[in-house]
Amino acid sequence: MALGKYSRIDNNNNNNNRKSSSSSYCSTVTIVVFVGLCLVGIWMMTSSSVVPVQNGDDPAQEKKNQLKDQVTPVINDRIDSGNTPQFEDNPGDLPEDATKGDSNMGNTNLNTQENQENTEESNKLDESKKDDVQLDSEGGEKDNDNGDKLGGQGDSEENSDDKKSDTEESNAKPDSDENDKKSDSDDGEKKPDESSYETNEDKVDGQIKEKVDQNDNKESDKSSYEAKDDGQLKNQSLNEVFPSGAQSELLNETMTQNGSFSTQATESKNEKEAQLSSKEYSWKLCNSTAGPDYIPCLDNWEAIRHLPSTKHYEHRERHCPEKPPTCLVPLPEGYKRPIEWPKSRDKIWYYNVPHTKLAEFKGHQNWVKVTGEYLTFPGGGTQFKHGALHYIDFIEESVNDVAWGKRSRVILDVGCGVASFGGFLFDRNVLAMSFAPKDEHEAQVQFALERGIPAVSAVMGTKRLPYPGRVFDVVHCARCRVPWHIEGGKLLFELNRVLRPGGFFVWSATPVYQKIPEDVEIWRAMVELTKSMCWELVNKTSKDAVNGVAVATFKKPTSNDCYEQRSQQEPPLCPESDDPNAAWNVPLQSCMHKVPVDAAERGSQWPEQWPARLEKSPYWLLSSQVGVYGKAAPEDFAADNEHWKRVVTKSYINGMGINWSSVRNVMDMRAVYGGFAAALKDLNLWVMNVVPIDSPDTLPIIYERGLFGMYHDWCESFSTYPRSYDLLHADHLFSKVKKRCNFVVVVTEVDRILRPEGKLIVRDNVETISDLENILRSMQWEVHMTYSKDKEGLLLVQKSMWRPKDVETITYAIA
Repeated sequence: MALGKYSRIDNNNNNNNRKSSSSSYCSTVTIVVFVGLCLVGIWMMTSSSVVPVQNGDDPAQEKKNQLKDQVTPVINDRIDSGNTPQFEDNPGDLPEDATKGDSNMGNTNLNTQENQENTEESNKLDESKKDDVQLDSEGGEKDNDNGDKLGGQGDSEENSDDKKSDTEESNAKPDSDENDKKSDSDDGEKKPDESSYETNEDKVDGQIKEKVDQNDNKESDKSSYEAKDDGQLKNQSLNEVFPSGAQSELLNETMTQNGSFSTQATESKNEKEAQLSSKEYSWKLCNSTAGPDYIPCLDNWEAIRHLPSTKHYEHRERHCPEKPPTCLVPLPEGYKRPIEWPKSRDKIWYYNVPHTKLAEFKGHQNWVKVTGEYLTFPGGGTQFKHGALHYIDFIEESVNDVAWGKRSRVILDVGCGVASFGGFLFDRNVLAMSFAPKDEHEAQVQFALERGIPAVSAVMGTKRLPYPGRVFDVVHCARCRVPWHIEGGKLLFELNRVLRPGGFFVWSATPVYQKIPEDVEIWRAMVELTKSMCWELVNKTSKDAVNGVAVATFKKPTSNDCYEQRSQQEPPLCPESDDPNAAWNVPLQSCMHKVPVDAAERGSQWPEQWPARLEKSPYWLLSSQVGVYGKAAPEDFAADNEHWKRVVTKSYINGMGINWSSVRNVMDMRAVYGGFAAALKDLNLWVMNVVPIDSPDTLPIIYERGLFGMYHDWCESFSTYPRSYDLLHADHLFSKVKKRCNFVVVVTEVDRILRPEGKLIVRDNVETISDLENILRSMQWEVHMTYSKDKEGLLLVQKSMWRPKDVETITYAIA
């Protein structure tokens, strides 16, 4: 074997001269190639450190550029819109050969070379990614997933095999490839021996070129690593903020649509708020004799027991406790969501108002009956056993000027019972303010409210009713059990105060038509009293064939002529200093107020007919007067009207998700001009407009528009039963009230009068709304919407069925 080897060398000795010249030529070519590679390497180093080299002929580089172009819009799109673009078929993402058809079969070698270059470029990219994770010093090694060792930059000898050398040479610049091809062509066709020799010779040259390439690669790699050192952290943070396409797509979906999964931030926030609320507020159930029907100012038994007299129904009047309760009124056992109007006019759930005494006493008069799980209302009353509508029409037929729903729009029904009269007046476009005392006629006002009919608990006692003077078009009393004629007619004078000049007093009690001595005596006394008051007896009917009752209708004068012509000034006229509009806790007076005669004074003219009066500014609002909001009064009125039209239409009805078909009993807790109620006129509901006693007295304007309401002090409980209203509206009420009242007391009262699942809409400053929201959350109310802008906020909440388990006994409410 050795001889063979040496014999080959010996056989070549004959050709030494030719070989020497050939070797000299090859060496010259090698040196030229070496110098060229060095120049190219230096050029690459200097150019790559300034501007990245882009080889448009390199498919791998083109692919990298295309991928870069593809990722950049994804990031930009996420920055701009937060949306991740869908994946699309993009030919630019693929190598050029992948888009070519069978016509490229003739370029197999070129495609193969490009594929090899792509593969090798991919391998380098993979190695580069691995180098990003773990960088070794020169000559270092790292293991891949299969445990194979990948050569580092310093493994020049071990990596100088043919495949590695060919690979690196194939990645060399085109100039070097052309030089190699040129040298091959200069040699001409090579014999196998020469080819074999040149291969060995090329190994030496290849090792030299490999070292040069490796040095170049070291410099370029060093440069690239330095660039990675500067940008690697930036890229990593960018990748964390903007994930890859698939990840960002998934992230986008989970961010925009949580589905059934709440976020940890929401869960934690709610829990912290709940804990905060539970720490600040601890609720208990009120234990009182009235139980679920507890009205703090009417069930103050401690105060009632100390009354010096009950002759004038003082025990039915308001006696508010010095320390109002902060407990929550319990629900009746078996309470259900009330039946919706108009079905509720005919029947209600028995367990919502579980009282049968009234059915036992008044069942024969068709007030109320127990029918299974319902309490039913046949529509009758003491004076209209066979239906209220016939009775209503009977009144209008007796006095045409009554004109229900046109001239007569707002009436006062005294001693209303279960308010069937007022309930059926809705069919005639009439609003009836019905009231009755909380007396032995168990829960009669509560029946009315549960039916969806307006009513309050009040009594004709020793104080004025909480209404302005001269506001009701009609006052009605159907056997209301009020002794109008006693004590000089003091109680009838109160009706005279609230009745509009030219208005009617409709009376259908038994003294009108019965002939028993007591009734005859009362009738005579009433005729004499009303004559002295200058009331005109317009008509006294005979008995109605259907209901068997008669009606007497009196009319209040429209001038002071009659008063001045009386031979005796009895009853006396009230002094000029007596304000007929003063009504809050004002004792009754045995006098009558004069009729306004000045054309610019309220009460001197009858309002416009309904519904024109709703939109028209009252004639007695003068431009010289300053309105609540600072403008001239008529302009103020018009601006408020338009404001609430816009708010109710665009926000309350269409923008808050309230099912208005389930809303019947509504209260505006701080009405100004009644704009909120006026804007709801087309809905099948009624609004109790409350004017707080510390607010401008605009309640007469509300009545002039054909709406109704009452005065109230929100530091005290309202004169209504628990669970009376479906919706409460408070426009900048709480921020004013909490300055002079216990805020928790006021919110407790809101909870008392609002029905479970009822809504509360609050407009106020942000601070007040935040405090209110915390209290209501502690009561387990559901916050449906909050909105704030410029320190003003809007809150929509819904009361839940939740009641606390602990009990607090209200000692002054125990009979």
